[in-house]
Amino acid sequence: MDKIPILRMGNFLLVTIQVDLYDRLALDLEADLVQMVNKTSSRGVLIDISAVSIVDSFMGRIIGNIASMSKILDAETVVVGMQPAVAITLIELGLPLKGVHTALNVERGMNLLKSMIGSDIQDGEETDDDDTFAE
Repeated sequence: MDKIPILRMGNFLLVTIQVDLYDRLALDLEADLVQMVNKTSSRGVLIDISAVSIVDSFMGRIIGNIASMSKILDAETVVVGMQPAVAITLIELGLPLKGVHTALNVERGMNLLKSMIGSDIQDGEETDDDDTFAE
């Protein structure tokens, strides 16, 4: 059974999707990610989709769900690495992706998360207990 690893980086969670998601894997990622936000009290979620070439309406809805659920748990969501074809598809499908912030790459996405979280997160403040969570 496939699992998408969720990396903890201080107060943030990082997910790098390296495979095309099928429905079951996307649902598992949604559940795992929301549980990890709650378990770790993370303040931000960064999802890298640079390796994803196709996003359908289901996948778009999953990303929106992750952002909405994370927001309820006091965490912001940033999606990075979106390919132009994926952006065009999302617009053509009419998916608003409420609560989803975007950035061009991981570095800009982390900076965006830090700016959204505010001054309570400093560069040197991140804990050294970075872990990978994949069950």
